[in-house]
This record gives sequence, structure tokens and C-alpha cells, in this order.
Amino acid sequence: MSEITYIRGDATAPSAEGAKVIAHVCNDAGGWGRGFVVALSRRWPEPEAAYRAWYRDRAENDFGLGAVQLVQVEPSLWVANMIGQHGIRRVTSRAVPVRYEAIDTALDRLAGRVVELGASVHMPRIGCGLAGGSWGRIEPLIEQRLVGRGIAVTVYDHGG
Repeated sequence: MSEITYIRGDATAPSAEGAKVIAHVCNDAGGWGRGFVVALSRRWPEPEAAYRAWYRDRAENDFGLGAVQLVQVEPSLWVANMIGQHGIRRVTSRAVPVRYEAIDTALDRLAGRVVELGASVHMPRIGCGLAGGSWGRIEPLIEQRLVGRGIAVTVYDHGG
């Protein structure tokens, strides 16, 4: 079985040939403006616009924990907005917004779409930044849902 490849670099500039999906975790509160999404928005306006419309029209669509929205940003490149955190972290609260079950569901849903596209998946350490999650709990979900289905996954650690 394959394993996750870890590299230093920018997850918004995937280093692979062929079709690629950049996966990241979003909140279910309609907030976009801190963390990895800032880097996405600097590169492409479409993922943010699609997420905001998805949230705004949530009464008529599948927006919610565990949902996935694929947004094409280049001919062979998509961004996967995955709803895996409930609310946003408050400075005064110890509660973390990560929802592991939602990330698991989103990864499972993403896998089917990625297989259809024949794509590889690229991501930062999803759910571990502002969402407050533990990589020790998220990594096995990625291994089971993506790597276990033969999908190449690269995790980017930002910085030098």
C-alpha cells in the first residue's frame, strides 16, 4: 500500500503531473478569511466565491458537516472545500471546532470524485490549524479514505 508523501512547500502550488485536487477544511459558519484559505484566495478567487455562495444558499443544497464542494481553478486543478469544522475558534474558548467524523465523511466523498478525475490529492495538514485538530487523528483518516483507495496524497508543510 502507498503512503502519504510529506514535503516542504506550498500546497497551493502542487508538485505533480496530471490532474490534481487541493483539499482543505472549511467551517460550517460561512467564515473565510484566516488560515490556509488566505493563500487560496491570493491565487484564485473561485474557491472563496463558490464557498460563500454554497453557504448563502445552504437551505437549497448539501452544505453542512461532511460535505465537499469541488471548484475547478485551472484546466487540471480543482480545490476541494470540505466542511470539517463546526463554527470557528474563539479566543476565549478552549473548545476546538474540528469535527473528525465530518472530515472522515468528507474524505470518503472526496475519494470518489478524485478517482473519477484520475487525480492526486494535495493538502496542508488539514484540520490542524485554526480548527485545532490533532494530526495523529487525521492522518489515519487520510490513509484509510484516500491512500487505501490508491490515491496519491502529498501533504505540504509550509516554510523553509
